[in-house]
Amino acid sequence: MENIILASGSPRRSEILQKNHVKFQVIVSSVEENYPSVFSKEQIAMFLAFKKALEVETQCKKGIIIAADTIVYLNEVLGKPTHQEEAVYMLNKLSGKIHEVITGVSVMRVNSYDRVIFYDITKVTFKKLNKKAISDYIDSGEIWDKAGAYAIQGKGVELIEKIEGDYYNVVGLPFEKLKLVLEKRFNVKL
Repeated sequence: MENIILASGSPRRSEILQKNHVKFQVIVSSVEENYPSVFSKEQIAMFLAFKKALEVETQCKKGIIIAADTIVYLNEVLGKPTHQEEAVYMLNKLSGKIHEVITGVSVMRVNSYDRVIFYDITKVTFKKLNKKAISDYIDSGEIWDKAGAYAIQGKGVELIEKIEGDYYNVVGLPFEKLKLVLEKRFNVKL
């Protein structure tokens, strides 16, 4: 099987691949996560994933690169909070509402034009949160380095009423769609 390279330092993405018995190596992308303001939410996620894959490709001679970018969207992109007040704002905004988690994925064979970019969307409904619930969650420390300031795979699951779609997409990598792309376009069976 061809060497698979995960262009992400996310322990959550690595864990998804490991749980599904995928052998891979990690090369972390160092691209700035900026994008044109005219892009739709889906275009943003796909653009950032493709940008990460292209940057990692410059460090490889062969293999298949998988890159991903996850955004939380509720009338605006809710990225990773940079300070506590931003996390409070995001969690208050999500409280009692349905938002979308969009993960863009780029899969490419190094030094070829064999490239696929796709996205998946999962709808997440948050419980109505009071100040104490938000404060307690922020105190858990889970808010950092997480789009929308929460982690569904951790204590953040307690904030969620329900999800519609792929759970792994909310964690950061829509594995079932990825598996289909690898099998159909890259002839890689997982």
